[in-house]
Amino acid sequence: METNRIILRPWRDSDAEVLYKWASDPDVGPRAGWPPHKSVEESLEIIRTIFHNDRTWAIELKETGEAIGCMGYFIYGESNINIGVNDAEAGYWIAKRYWNQGICTEALRLLIDYCFNEKKFQTIWSDFFVDNPASGRVMEKCGFHDTGEINYCSRLQMGSDRPVKVMKLRKC
Repeated sequence: METNRIILRPWRDSDAEVLYKWASDPDVGPRAGWPPHKSVEESLEIIRTIFHNDRTWAIELKETGEAIGCMGYFIYGESNINIGVNDAEAGYWIAKRYWNQGICTEALRLLIDYCFNEKKFQTIWSDFFVDNPASGRVMEKCGFHDTGEINYCSRLQMGSDRPVKVMKLRKC
């Protein structure tokens, strides 16, 4: 999956150093519900375990060939949101250096297209911490609507005590 600026592709072991560079930033992980990475080895372990599936991709900047963030989705039974069996929950983060450049919006649009047209999901859900409204703006730009629900993300290391707004997008 790609646009003029980015490619969504599987994570590679060789991404460990660049993942550590971005994911060790204390302004990045906590906004998405996870602690900053402490070492390249930890980043490699995350690539080999958490990111090693067919639903999680590196956001690669074509200009540099470097992974600058992550885009993926959860299925029924994995989500922090009470989603249906024909639904998915989108999740993402991007390196601070690339905030406010429209890259996350581009990547989320690619994911939406894939989820609706390839995977045939009926609804895509997502949520954002209320103290990270920029993530919610990305969702709104992609057509998501606020459900009015507030949730807590018990599965996240740094999210169980912080409220999130639940958003959703239905297939037209």
